[in-house]
Amino acid sequence: MINGIVLIAGSAWVLYQSIPRLFDPEMPVTEGMLVLSIFGIAVNGFAAFKLSKGKTLNEKVLNWHLLEDVLGWVAVFIVSVVLMFVEWPILDPILAIGFTLFILFNVLRNVGTTLKLFLQGVPDKNLAGKIERKLKDVQEFQRFHHLHLWSLDGEHHVLTVHIELEADVSLEDQRDLKRRLSQELAEFDLSHTTVEFELYNEPCRDHSI
Repeated sequence: MINGIVLIAGSAWVLYQSIPRLFDPEMPVTEGMLVLSIFGIAVNGFAAFKLSKGKTLNEKVLNWHLLEDVLGWVAVFIVSVVLMFVEWPILDPILAIGFTLFILFNVLRNVGTTLKLFLQGVPDKNLAGKIERKLKDVQEFQRFHHLHLWSLDGEHHVLTVHIELEADVSLEDQRDLKRRLSQELAEFDLSHTTVEFELYNEPCRDHSI
């Protein structure tokens, strides 16, 4: 989240600096731009490549951070080469604004996902719907409630649910039902699952609070 906020602030600063230059462009030092751009592309490109296969939110946001740097240096490289042959200084702010808007869009999306995790929102509505349908298919019970699904980091999900048993059942039957539920939910690869059984005509403890 902090990294995303830093990227947003940095992108806002780049736009603040670049937009006025559209109306008053200045010719940069092209030779220095070219040398620095090659070095920047090599260093940040290698780092971005190493993180490109990351799946966690931290890795994704960091990768966008590095990608922003790579694209920025590519823009510097292109502009420096072009400006060596033609005097079009306006290319510099145009490319800076274009790449910054592209990065800003993706960073805002990742920050929104991270904020959703902090608020313990449902990580994936489609996943929640699949779990509900899977529980409804279990014949040993017909009703359940207080089904909550949230995520620890965007990859590892947690599930809690109350199961209403239709009749008094033995401990052995409860064990069998737990085993069946474990098998049915295995495909969702949940990191932690808490299932509470409510016996026949037993009031829900959470409803009475």
